[in-house]
Amino acid sequence: MITLLTYPPAFGQFSGSPFCTKAAYFLKVSGLPWRREDTLDPRMMPHKKLPVIRADDQLIADSDMIRAYLESKGATFDEGLSEIDKATSRAFIRMAEEHIYFHILLDRWANDALWPQIRDTYFGSVPKILRGLISGKIRKEVLKGMHAQGLGRLTEAQRLARLEPDLEAISTRLWQNRFLFGDRPTAADASVGPMLSAAVASPGHTLLSNRVEENAVLMAYIERIEEMLD
Repeated sequence: MITLLTYPPAFGQFSGSPFCTKAAYFLKVSGLPWRREDTLDPRMMPHKKLPVIRADDQLIADSDMIRAYLESKGATFDEGLSEIDKATSRAFIRMAEEHIYFHILLDRWANDALWPQIRDTYFGSVPKILRGLISGKIRKEVLKGMHAQGLGRLTEAQRLARLEPDLEAISTRLWQNRFLFGDRPTAADASVGPMLSAAVASPGHTLLSNRVEENAVLMAYIERIEEMLD
């Protein structure tokens, strides 16, 4: 039995982390037996991050490494895709995980009005008397990192303009397909779907969540992706 170590459900999602949700999609599609184990403290994990799976008496960290492990056990996530489609899939995965994700992070960590709800969700296991101090320190480090990365220097409107071509690219792929590469989900859907779902599920209303909610194609896609874990 494989155990998925994941952040708990949050904001109506399988997990507060879209990467944990991605790992759950892979596990479900793999057909291998698995269970979830929730934790809010990843400090003892190999990379001090989640998701992680416990399998074959080892801890396997990172959603990409989890995918590789499952594929080594016979799982297939891109069945029927051409080499060109697999190359395009790789680009969509990186677009979701290395660009869209950081906009979601800023929507959650940089918005002062929404921060109390985010703080109490992410740091709910920390005693209330210490929660503000500990979460405030980590928040400062996260926002400092986003400023160094560059997106943290943009206004919310500028960030939405930066995201618009990504959302248009996803909508174009979905215009005549149920999923990004046809009628069946593939590895790209395990990344793109949870990111879009997380963008909409973030507390409050942001320019990004409003933009996605106004797009019927994207919202129908999110619904199909979420049904996979029901």
